[in-house]
Parts: sequence; structure tokens; C-alpha cells
Amino acid sequence: MHQLTTIPARPRKPARKAFWLKQAYLWHWISSAVSLVGLLLFAITGITLNHAGEIESSPRVSTAAATLPAPLLAQLSSTDQTARPIPSPVARWIEEEIGLAPSANAEWSDGEVYVALPRPGGDGWVAIDKTTGAITAEVTDRGWVSWLNDLHKGRNTGGAWKWFLDIFSGACVVFALTGFVLLQIHAKKRPSTWPLVVLGLAIPAILALFFIH
Repeated sequence: MHQLTTIPARPRKPARKAFWLKQAYLWHWISSAVSLVGLLLFAITGITLNHAGEIESSPRVSTAAATLPAPLLAQLSSTDQTARPIPSPVARWIEEEIGLAPSANAEWSDGEVYVALPRPGGDGWVAIDKTTGAITAEVTDRGWVSWLNDLHKGRNTGGAWKWFLDIFSGACVVFALTGFVLLQIHAKKRPSTWPLVVLGLAIPAILALFFIH
């Protein structure tokens, strides 16, 4: 009497392929949805940055002046000159009076406190005379194109935008890698796939090697 032996079934390749194909599609559309708006923003600002010298802009400069009340001036003068930033009551009064919040680190000297307030698409600063309490402030606005360009570069955009750039960049990496997987899966039915991929690599490589000095 012969004893039957059970041979473990091997995993079916079509099932594994279908699983990874499903995962690639899933993560490809998720990453594309997350990065869609960001990709449009960075593509458009890539063009504006590339032609920044040709795009005319007329910076608008606005100034403001005020005088710090004596009690706050005394508080400012008594503050340790290595302190960063200026005291909160002084900063709040200046924000209410002239509309600028000098909450950044200050530069302290014997006669003046200076607070630089760089921002996307412009610049700003506040200076306080420690003797008279005279406040001078200036804001420069270089327009929407400059503002969008600075968002592209992450210039003076703060921590929240920095986190967005990191998350957006990660989504773009996932989008590109899953796109590569899908290209590989469908390449047999689309003979032009790999020549186009090589062309996408060759064009920037040739430009970088022979036309950038």
C-alpha cells in the first residue's frame, strides 16, 4: 500500500505579481494626490526662477515710526544686552503700534536694538534707539512672483513650511519609485518605455556635461 505524500504548493507567481502591482498602483495614486498641488507649484516657480531676471518687479517699501513709552524704554535699557530677543511687552507694544512683530533674535549695541525681519518675497526690520525710544521700521514687498519663488527655495519660510517641503519631497520620491515599478511591469507591452527613460536621463546629463560652465 502506497503512502501519499503531500507536497507544499509553491506560491503562484501571478498572485505575487498581482499583489505588488496593486500595491504599486495604490501608493502611486496616493503619492500623486499628496504631491499634486506641490508639483504644480514647484513646476511653475521653476519657470519663474529660471527667468527671474526677465520678470520685472517694482518693490514697494513702506516705513513706520513711533516712540516707545518711557516705562517700556526703561525695561529695554535694563535688559541684558546679550538677551535674545527683546522683552515680550516691548515686542507686543511695537506690534500693536506699527503692525510688525519683532519677535526674532535682536542685535544689541550700546545705542540701538536692531531686529531683522526677513520674509518670503520681501524684507523688514525694526530699529529702536535706546536713548530716545525712537522706533524706525521698514518693510519691503517684492510682489507675488518673488513670494512664490521664495516658497520654492524655502527662504525665510519658517518651520511649518520646512516640514511641508520634507513631506512633499518624500511623496515625490514615492511617486517616482512606484512609477518606475509600473514602468517595469508594463515595459514588455510598451517597447518605447526604456528608450524614453534613458532619454530622460541623457538629456540633462548631456546639458550638464557640455553646456554648463
